[in-house]
Amino acid sequence: MYRAMIEKDGAALAKLLDESFVLVHMTGMQQNKKAFIRAVGNGTLNYFSEDLQETKTIVYKDFVQFTGKSIVNAAVFGGGRHTWHLQLEMKYIYVGGDWLISEAVASTW
Repeated sequence: MYRAMIEKDGAALAKLLDESFVLVHMTGMQQNKKAFIRAVGNGTLNYFSEDLQETKTIVYKDFVQFTGKSIVNAAVFGGGRHTWHLQLEMKYIYVGGDWLISEAVASTW
């Protein structure tokens, strides 16, 4: 997901995200799939690098919860470029033979 965000690859993001996808930002703001991909593509959300530090995966009956802690260099919503200790807690669901992200909740760690 981060690779697609850094490369502003909307087609790759579209393949990774379920139609029900929602990103919950640290501020509580929510973006659906279309709005998120548009924001990455138009530079509202600019990601420059990501260094994965830790992961945790929990398998439930109907979904998988994946938590990744990364050091991310980004400039978002018109702010300056900064390095963040960003955690994404993502919910994966199995749809049509693929595991797709249906929700991502961002926070710091």
